[in-house]
Amino acid sequence: MAPYLGDIARILQATLLDHYAEVRRESCSCAAACARAMPEHFHLQSESLIKPLMQTISHQHYRVRVDVIQATGAVIQFGNAKSVDDVLSHLAQRLFDEIPKVRHAVTTVIGEWLLHLRDRYSYFHKLIPLLLGSFTDEIPENTKLAQTYWEKIGLQWEKENEEDLKDKMDFSVSPSHYPKGETRPGLGCRELVSRNLSKILPGLCHDITDWVESTRIKASQLLYTLLLHAEDHITQHMELLLRTLYQACSDEESEVVKNSVQAAELIGTFVSPKVSLKLITPAFEQTPKASCVMVLAAVIRGSPKEILQPHVTQLGNTLSQAGVCQRSEEVFYMEQLLYCIQALIEVCQEDCKEISLQLMKVLVTIMAIPSSQDLKEKVEITMSSLAEVRQLESFHCLYKQHIMQLLEWVSVSCEGWTCYSPEVLQFEVITTHSGPVIGEALDDFVLVLKTCLQPNRDPQMRLKLFTVLSQLLQKASETINSQGLFPSYLETVIKDILAPNLQWHAGRTAAAIRATAVLCLWALIHCEMLSPKENKVEFRLPAQPSPALPVGVGGHLLVPVRTLALPCSKAPQFVWFFLNILKVKDELMPQVIASLDEDSKITRLMACRIVDVFLKVCGRQFDVDKFKNTYTEVLKRLDDASSDVRLAAAHTLANWFKCLKDSDVKSSMEGHVEFLYQELLVHLDDPDENLQKAVLEVLKEGSILYPDLLVREIEGVVHKHQTPVYCNQLLHHIQSAKESAL
Repeated sequence: MAPYLGDIARILQATLLDHYAEVRRESCSCAAACARAMPEHFHLQSESLIKPLMQTISHQHYRVRVDVIQATGAVIQFGNAKSVDDVLSHLAQRLFDEIPKVRHAVTTVIGEWLLHLRDRYSYFHKLIPLLLGSFTDEIPENTKLAQTYWEKIGLQWEKENEEDLKDKMDFSVSPSHYPKGETRPGLGCRELVSRNLSKILPGLCHDITDWVESTRIKASQLLYTLLLHAEDHITQHMELLLRTLYQACSDEESEVVKNSVQAAELIGTFVSPKVSLKLITPAFEQTPKASCVMVLAAVIRGSPKEILQPHVTQLGNTLSQAGVCQRSEEVFYMEQLLYCIQALIEVCQEDCKEISLQLMKVLVTIMAIPSSQDLKEKVEITMSSLAEVRQLESFHCLYKQHIMQLLEWVSVSCEGWTCYSPEVLQFEVITTHSGPVIGEALDDFVLVLKTCLQPNRDPQMRLKLFTVLSQLLQKASETINSQGLFPSYLETVIKDILAPNLQWHAGRTAAAIRATAVLCLWALIHCEMLSPKENKVEFRLPAQPSPALPVGVGGHLLVPVRTLALPCSKAPQFVWFFLNILKVKDELMPQVIASLDEDSKITRLMACRIVDVFLKVCGRQFDVDKFKNTYTEVLKRLDDASSDVRLAAAHTLANWFKCLKDSDVKSSMEGHVEFLYQELLVHLDDPDENLQKAVLEVLKEGSILYPDLLVREIEGVVHKHQTPVYCNQLLHHIQSAKESAL
């Protein structure tokens, strides 16, 4: 047939493009048979068949595509090998074919070329990526086929280059730290990849950033396979690899990111941290991206513990830099930073002890970022992991070891804090998340509050810090008073922090600050450590503040004025509170009274309750003006829009009467009491039955002062009341009190 080869080639050129699919398939079989039958002549005509074959390789019938691929393999293998360049892109495209048999055909052809093509050494760098690309095929049969061919190719290359590989074959030692679940390729396979990697990698890195999604996925899968073969030869390609991985790890396709992260883990496995960290760290010194942190986390995860240990301090210092851990409030960035910390703890274990403070700074910063509750829970779990590798009971023990350093870290710049300062959020996390540990660092804690909560500081920042203080006061025994030391700071808190912020200033923000300050003051009064609950031990409190209160038998203060019943465990703290209230009452009382007119319902309610406490603690020391100012402002609250405020005001007025009864200025207050009787009798006929009952109790308490005067006032209005029953009850009460006195 050799004399007719030219005619045969011309016939096949036409029939390979025939409209009928079966003719094309028969033509492929003829082309392959012809190539095998006369290889010594066929190479003269083989190139003429390449173009029609490539025009048919994308035919809609998959059987035609399979036959074309097989024919192409034979035509080039027994013809002119230069045609490899003309068909490679077409064959590579068929690796994405949805029909497994088409991909199987490509794998077979590439495997045969790598084994038998005469000029195969010249095309290794072009053919190896195609064969290794089938390692991740969806069909196990195709994967197994590719692996079988690759093993044969490696062994054949070893035999052909035995002299060159003699030393490596005799002294090759498998790495002690190898990726789990992976089988180390043979020496020939590893050498083939290592020697051709410099030619393969640039094109592959370009494909990883291709606009076609499937190409990026395939390229990222191949990158992992190549790096697994290259092992420590990766080192000389690190700059290109890192640039590519930074970009690939920010890909919108999750499969690309997953494969790229796995490839980065191989860098940790095979490349010395001295090299990899030296190249990765400069990216953090500029503007680190989430992908940079992701790559670093992967490198850490892939690194052996003993090799990474000398670099632990460097890693801790790098991650805790403000430019790294405070660079962004983006949740994704913070998640990657958290994964980086988790990788360090997982790999380095007890070696993390030397960077425990740096890791805590990063974790506090992550928790301080406004984000999902899920991320905060992950941070807490990571803190617990760090405590566990340090053999501590809980993350609170970590705070216990570092609380002073953490507060010093955030408070260095507290004089310049604004609502945008990340340190404000970090301070919140340290104080609220450390639980009882914050009670051991009150010097620094109160100093920061005193510095930042001055009226001339940023309003939004003050609002935030007041909210933090309020949260802590609500659980004082579990937080700031866990050590029982907070009472000694009460004067500073009340006089230097709360009092200045109760002063009136125009604006909504200023009103919100006053509201939070009032809430803090109420929380301070009402929290467990200070609350004057009726119970067991009696403390006799002096009429005037004393520098030193004598203590007598049984724990009683021997100052004969009045008695407050307090629980044993709370009594000393309340004495502290009492003394501090006496010191600051002149400054604090007018501002709390003024808060009764605030727009905020909760502020008015808290102010009423605080005035009530002031009356209980030091009301008997009031002069005429204080008594007058107090009742006139509280009385207005009986007309408040809120029923809660009205009831609180009524309760406060009842205590006002109690204080006046034992006061030295009672005689000079008769006119004011008469006016108060008149106003209260109006509210005794209020539409709200609850308020009527509350006012009735107030008048019963007040009737002790001037009963005859009150009787005359009642008789003058009883006929005007829609429900005179309360007036009659009050008259009956007064009469009963008189009879009891007799």
